[in-house]
Amino acid sequence: MPQIQHPQDHPEAEDGGRQYGKFQNEIYYDGLLKNSLPTVTTDPNKLEAQAQEHLGVTSFNYVAGGAGEKATMVRRLEYLQPSMTPQSLLLDKASDLANSVQDANRLAFRQWKIIPRMLRQTTHRDLTTEIFGEKYDSPVFIAPVGVQSIFHHDKEVGVAEIAAEIGVPYILSTAASSTIEEVATANGNGRRWYQLYWPQDHEVTTSLLHRAKAAGYKVLVITLDTWALAWRPADLDNAYVPFAKGIGNQVGFSDPVFRRKFKEEHNKEVEDDVRLASQDWQKDVFSGAAHTWDQIKLLEQEWDGPIMLKGIQHVEDAKLAVEAGVQGIIVSNHGGRQMDGAIGSLEVLPEIVDAVGDKITVLFDSGIRTGVDVIKALCLGAKGVLIGRPFVYGLAVGGKQGAKSVVKGILADLDQSMGLAGIRTIEDCNRGMVRRVHYGGDVKSNN
Repeated sequence: MPQIQHPQDHPEAEDGGRQYGKFQNEIYYDGLLKNSLPTVTTDPNKLEAQAQEHLGVTSFNYVAGGAGEKATMVRRLEYLQPSMTPQSLLLDKASDLANSVQDANRLAFRQWKIIPRMLRQTTHRDLTTEIFGEKYDSPVFIAPVGVQSIFHHDKEVGVAEIAAEIGVPYILSTAASSTIEEVATANGNGRRWYQLYWPQDHEVTTSLLHRAKAAGYKVLVITLDTWALAWRPADLDNAYVPFAKGIGNQVGFSDPVFRRKFKEEHNKEVEDDVRLASQDWQKDVFSGAAHTWDQIKLLEQEWDGPIMLKGIQHVEDAKLAVEAGVQGIIVSNHGGRQMDGAIGSLEVLPEIVDAVGDKITVLFDSGIRTGVDVIKALCLGAKGVLIGRPFVYGLAVGGKQGAKSVVKGILADLDQSMGLAGIRTIEDCNRGMVRRVHYGGDVKSNN
């Protein structure tokens, strides 16, 4: 007898894991029976605009902006100037599309189409996956985003808290406005990784790694593409650098080695001269001096867990990562914030996976906006994906609960869309489920 499939809103998946698709039913239930609609839009094409209404000029420009003319990312909305009136903040749809700069990251997703399969037993999906020998509830991660206090006072500790609640690993940025230990406490029993903006001072670097390890961060993510800040007009036009005022320096300001060295040099505490302390910290972290492949071994000596290199875009660099002995890489262009005109990350993902995917773990970052985007990245070989701007926009609109709603929405979309595509498990995401198609109309995409 054929196995009888049960309704989609069964409380648990067959293996007892999380059933993220239930979030859709929760929204309908709250709306129909409680007259309560979502605070944060579920439409990825409207999310940035909604966040813009809740943020000040400099905060919005900081998260929505990018390098140069923003050719690596989308410009769906005009960047703000202090003189703009509320009536001029949002562009109408036609003008928005006409004035968009080409978005390499999002356009890359548009070129891949899913080929759904029918009559498969996909009522109960299994989103669990294994990374570095550990089982994760889903392949979705919270990307390392700095200075979250400029978006909402819930900042990193709030997002780390809700990440644990929904079973999504949290990656803490070195540029955080919360300390390593504060985020660990908020994250509790959740999974967390630590992202390193690599200082030039090895003693400071060692101290950061030891603190992260002691606080329960399991994986070290080294960002390679931000040893200096890029040319970012949206920030430059307003002369805005949050770090200069001490915002986003909390990881450094709380570090005992940095504090000791600052006092030895200036005969004062960090709190006595925040501006000077900010200058010293930024000179070390965003020094303008690039690290090299041979220095990876210095970090391997101080970290006994998996190490991932974030910012890989070239096959040869992926091969060098294997030679360096790291356990994984993140294919990423920093969401278009660092290298203007860079190739869309999804464009290079398949060739990188083909070259090193059987040797190290490959994750993906830059451009994920929907659950279907997640499926495409997984089908092209990524073992997991990082979510960046969307959760920040949710944070801006509704604090930590807003961020939670956005991430739950992406997970629900992933869950539902997997079922509709005939994909039951993460392992079933393969290249046979997608095809690259160039449609003439696919020249604009969502933000």
